[in-house]
Amino acid sequence: MMTGMERLKAAINGTPADRIPVFCNLLDQGAGELGMSLEEYYASGECVAEAQLRMCARFGYDNVWSLFYVGKEAELMGCGRMIYAADGPPNVGEMVVRTYDDIDKLTVPDDITAHPAFAEEMKCLRILRSEVGGKQPICAYVTASMTMPAMLMGMEKWMQLLMMGPPEVRDRLLAKCADLCRKRLAAYHELGVDIVVYSNPFGSTDFIPLKFFHELSVPWMERDLASAASAGIVYYCGSARFGAIIDTILDKLALPAFYLSPHDDIAACKTVIAGRALTCGIINDIMLRTWTRDEIRAEVKRIIDAGMPGGHFLFGTLVMPCSIPEESICTMLDAAYEFGRIGTP
Repeated sequence: MMTGMERLKAAINGTPADRIPVFCNLLDQGAGELGMSLEEYYASGECVAEAQLRMCARFGYDNVWSLFYVGKEAELMGCGRMIYAADGPPNVGEMVVRTYDDIDKLTVPDDITAHPAFAEEMKCLRILRSEVGGKQPICAYVTASMTMPAMLMGMEKWMQLLMMGPPEVRDRLLAKCADLCRKRLAAYHELGVDIVVYSNPFGSTDFIPLKFFHELSVPWMERDLASAASAGIVYYCGSARFGAIIDTILDKLALPAFYLSPHDDIAACKTVIAGRALTCGIINDIMLRTWTRDEIRAEVKRIIDAGMPGGHFLFGTLVMPCSIPEESICTMLDAAYEFGRIGTP
């Protein structure tokens, strides 16, 4: 039987495999796996690593995550309070940028790996690397500079500054966020992460006009990624569509993988990518809370039928809410293994 890493490399290279790689993003479910509250769970890198390893082994998918919750990036920039829900990801509990003057007070850590807010994730990463390094792809998550300000000042204030505020103030904030992004990418590279999901809803024309995308989003993405090795970086727009700008991203950034929106046309995107990168077809996993077994299987088959011809394809999920029944998770994964079967390598 092939390992998850072998399947991923085969999909990237277009070489034979037993089936397509299947990525399942079970994050908050780790607390339930260990019988802990989310706050207790995310306080321990050892617990997060253990749950990731357990869930990967039990369900049989091909990846593990070092991601705790997205708001951890705000903690690196000085956020001192998170809000913990009973059955969902923690959210930022305070905005560290309340006025424009606060931007100049923001401090990007010189060494991400030495920051207390990164300590538990680093423990998790080291355990994952020790246990499944080279066998299962280890995934991490980085928020793009254009998106990070929403966690520092709130979406409404960020949109006001972005669209109507003083450009020099906007760019001071973006410069600090880009610095954080680059340092996180470098840290993950040093720690042996295989895949970094580069998340930028502002890199989708569902979110911003095409002209704005070209004039502002692309230059800041180039700045974010200027010093990073492109191998292993996955372009992701937070479930927003981006089929219309794939050609631009391939031309400007040469990224090797695209984590599509559930609303993108998979076959059309694959035609544009034309084997130049990995196409990741994504299920709208929020619907797994209510879909029947037959509906889940039909949707998995639709996605794989659209993306699998010609190879260079991966099946994946989005946020996987805790409210999804385990039976539905198993139905989805069993269907992906069945319909994604290629043959004996």
